[in-house]
Amino acid sequence: MANRLFRTKSIHDLMNEATDTHHGFKRVLTATNLTTLGIGAIIGAGIFVLTGQAAAQYAGPGIVLSFIISGLACAFAGLCYAEFASMIPIAGSAYTYAYATLGEFLAWIIGWDLILEYLFAASTVSVGWGGYVVSFLRDFGIFLPTNLTAATGTVLIDVPMHGWQQLTQYLNHSLIAQGINVESLPHVTSVINVPAMFIVAILTALLVIGIRESANFNNIMVITKVSVIILFIGVGIAFVKSANWHPFIPPNTGISGHFGWSGILRGAGVIFFAYIGFDAVSTAAQEAKNPQKHMPIGILGSLSISTVLYILVALILTGIVSYTELNVPDPMAVGVNAMGPGMFWLRPIVKLAAIAGLSSVILVMLLGQPRIFFSMAKDGLLPPVFSKVHPRFKTPYISTLLTGSVALVLAGILPISILGELVSIGTLLAFAIVCASILVLRRSKPDLPRPFRTPFVPVIPILGALICIIQMVSLPLDTWLRLVIWMAIGFIIYFTYGIRKSKLNKSIEANQQ
Repeated sequence: MANRLFRTKSIHDLMNEATDTHHGFKRVLTATNLTTLGIGAIIGAGIFVLTGQAAAQYAGPGIVLSFIISGLACAFAGLCYAEFASMIPIAGSAYTYAYATLGEFLAWIIGWDLILEYLFAASTVSVGWGGYVVSFLRDFGIFLPTNLTAATGTVLIDVPMHGWQQLTQYLNHSLIAQGINVESLPHVTSVINVPAMFIVAILTALLVIGIRESANFNNIMVITKVSVIILFIGVGIAFVKSANWHPFIPPNTGISGHFGWSGILRGAGVIFFAYIGFDAVSTAAQEAKNPQKHMPIGILGSLSISTVLYILVALILTGIVSYTELNVPDPMAVGVNAMGPGMFWLRPIVKLAAIAGLSSVILVMLLGQPRIFFSMAKDGLLPPVFSKVHPRFKTPYISTLLTGSVALVLAGILPISILGELVSIGTLLAFAIVCASILVLRRSKPDLPRPFRTPFVPVIPILGALICIIQMVSLPLDTWLRLVIWMAIGFIIYFTYGIRKSKLNKSIEANQQ
């Protein structure tokens, strides 16, 4: 049994798959497309939603340090990803890399983990998208029914001027400061988040139609949001009040993860989800024109640009307004409000950029997941239906529709906090395994051609894995419990289906007979 669990897939076989012209995908993505795909996935909920919430709940202005810690972990992991992506340029991402180095069972674990990552990431970001859309429409006097704009069971203030904002202590403080009695306001319990479900449905349909169309849409969204983020940074720097940065690291409240250095680590773990874009780049390897050359550019280029923008926005935002006022779904809009009435013209522009930015993130997340399904089904670990490619559109349409349907339901019923933490722990686990895989492959197959080589091995992979594990440890216990439950379900599926249907095991056993 142990031999079957840890059999690795031949690099030679993987390279044959990479050059196979009959896999059904179109090779249309350039280095620019791959970089914008990465930026499209990275710059989204992290900068438009989670920056403010993590600052308010965990790190204060020190959220900048949280981004630096997460960025370092991603830089190390990104270098490891770049080596793998140039060596094994096929769909599957970390799942495929683990299959080539650590064996089938660990490949299954990482593949199942990636399902958690992408499904919940698309749902998480769609919740943020819905928040900005509701806020944007409210600015123009259009009020959606409050009970259809948040996670199931969320208690909301049912007043148009306050819209759908959740009753948190920070929001209460803001309302009280305005002389408003929170308890006197009418409340409503949300039924479902319709805006979040709507955007998932639209983008799922676009992904079924084709990768070229999806990439073109993503390019437009990326240009829009990066331009406005640069505008926000350039304008906002004039409104920074240095007093808002003091204390830069608020003292710990006595509870682990609430401010202090433990809060910075907790914040880093929570916002880490925002960096998963370069993982999504690697899932599109079979649709890249020149994957050996362009994959490292797409992965490292998108990561570098996004990290710089994250740090700058975090600095400006916490400098414009006190971090205690940022636990809202649209923190950048709060920052614009704090600039004064003369800057209200920037408010709808920022919200439009957020809507565009979050749209591209959802698109890339929904793009990545079906390609993981595709690779696992091709290996026999999932039913063959997941590897079906549409005869006209040349996309994995069944797995795309399944991914979109599940993400749609999750987006409608779960709050962004639970979704975001689940994505973060799944992403951290994936990155840690990829870093470890580089060490294994360098020792077991040192002579393999490597168009891109991770520098300073073994230091970079070890640091990458170590920082990821530290951030995982800092996440809440209930997040770990949800991960354990998810993995238990995965083990059941693997041992009742995957191990029996594995094409690798069947091939090896056939050759031995």
